[in-house]
Amino acid sequence: MAENECGFAPLVFRLHGGAPLVVREVLLERGWEEYDEDEQEEGDWNLYWRSSGFRNSDYKNILPWQRLNHHLKMTHITRKDYLARHLRRMKSAFGAALYDFSPAAFILPNEYTKFLGVYTKNRTTDGGKSCYWICKPVHLSRGRGIFLFKDLKDLVYDSSVIIQRYISNPLLISGYKFDLRIYVCVKSFCPLVIYMHQEGLVRFATEKYTLASLDNLYSHLTNTSINKFGLCYAMDKERVGRGCKWTMSKFRSFLHKQDVNELLLWHRISNIITLTLLAAVPCIPSDPNCLELLGFDILIDSSYKPWLLEVNHSPALSLDCPADVTVKKGLINDIIDLMNYRMMDGFRQKEDLRKRYTRSGRWYLQPKIPPLPETLHATPSGKRSWNQCISTSSSSQDTVLCSVNDCARNNSRHASRPIHPNSISTMSSGHEKAPQELEKMRQSHRNTPSSIFKLPSLHIHKLKSPTVPWNRRTQDRDIPPCRVGDFILTFPFNEATWKAAQDQVDVKAIVNEVRKLTNRLGSSFNEKKRTKADSSQSCNAVRDKFESLLWGPKDPPLLSECYSSNSETK
Repeated sequence: MAENECGFAPLVFRLHGGAPLVVREVLLERGWEEYDEDEQEEGDWNLYWRSSGFRNSDYKNILPWQRLNHHLKMTHITRKDYLARHLRRMKSAFGAALYDFSPAAFILPNEYTKFLGVYTKNRTTDGGKSCYWICKPVHLSRGRGIFLFKDLKDLVYDSSVIIQRYISNPLLISGYKFDLRIYVCVKSFCPLVIYMHQEGLVRFATEKYTLASLDNLYSHLTNTSINKFGLCYAMDKERVGRGCKWTMSKFRSFLHKQDVNELLLWHRISNIITLTLLAAVPCIPSDPNCLELLGFDILIDSSYKPWLLEVNHSPALSLDCPADVTVKKGLINDIIDLMNYRMMDGFRQKEDLRKRYTRSGRWYLQPKIPPLPETLHATPSGKRSWNQCISTSSSSQDTVLCSVNDCARNNSRHASRPIHPNSISTMSSGHEKAPQELEKMRQSHRNTPSSIFKLPSLHIHKLKSPTVPWNRRTQDRDIPPCRVGDFILTFPFNEATWKAAQDQVDVKAIVNEVRKLTNRLGSSFNEKKRTKADSSQSCNAVRDKFESLLWGPKDPPLLSECYSSNSETK
């Protein structure tokens, strides 16, 4: 294995077919090597990245130096019908005032009767005017199979779909509809740790918004996979420019010129991500060696209220335009930093790493012994049997990892001391001397420390299964950093939420803390004037060991600096 210029072995990444090319490009630029299954052992990699989900066995067999880019059972939040059920349950448990960020949704065909009742009620209460609805297949992505309708007769479907109330008053930029693609990294589900990336994408429809033509997808949908085929995609559109994407930085500049409370908007979006992920926490097992990159699609309406549209598993990382290059290359670099690799991880199953992850009881480190010649053993029947010793590497300072059970079996089989090669011919020529020689060797063996002659297991050649014990519950228990690159820690945001996120996540306690924070920040954001003295006084009153930042602004302030002096925890 090659070593980098610092003397440490390079990290190795493994890509599954269909993995984004930008991941390979970034990792190679960082000095990683790509895994070659023909030349490297099965567990000889540090990061396995794939667009689709992993098999259960991949999670079961994960080793301490390895990372996977997906958590298990993420469909609970990324599949549209599952997400709708979870949000409905949370709204029922904690109130519609808190979970008011998702449009009314119905899963068809099971909830067709319920939808029909709401549809009929809306037509009668709105003076004959019907609202607009959007229909999405529950298992498809990239805008496939989506259509809008106003009249029930236009609802036609042949698979399980979700119908949502269409937000017909979106915020427009020069007449074009847009939404925000926000990148969220869930580093762990137990404890729950959420990071939001400062740089995201603003995705535009390529034709001006109008309700006169519901079948014009280039006017109503913002998916790049659809709009890049539109006639107006390459045109220089008013304020939007060519293509259909902005960076989040450009959107901040636009927002700064509007008459809007920017900090409150960013906080509301951050709340949407936290509350949405909380809905799925009880269903998703946590693994400290996994993380999840999600793409949250947020729509802002004309009153600057943010709405959750959907959550994307494996958000697109293709580089279609300059905005993609700017955002996504930095995103991948920051994700690798979040994975918290150590220099020791580069050695993988080498002895240096084995020593680090050894635990007392089941596994231990044993001094390596020099190669032994063939040994003679006495069998219960009095016959001689020969056993070939196991040779190890040439380095006398290396160590080998051996299980206690394997060593016990070796000790029982190899009860005699090694015989010098010159004595083998003598013993083989005089059978009557063998018992006496064996007895002398047994006596000598009793007076010699037994650990010197413990042999490694015959079957440990590769680390193909999770035979290295390590306590997953004790991993990553330190308080996570508030910022890693452009990733901002948005949860936990104080000591109370950190405590509630441990082990069995206390969703109720976390929701109460989110309410308190929202009330405190809401009253603070609504004040037109705050003195510097008031701000510092409030800051000292609420400061704890968490220095949480407010996600969204160009230079994220501390949450504690956003509290007003008279805002009270309720």
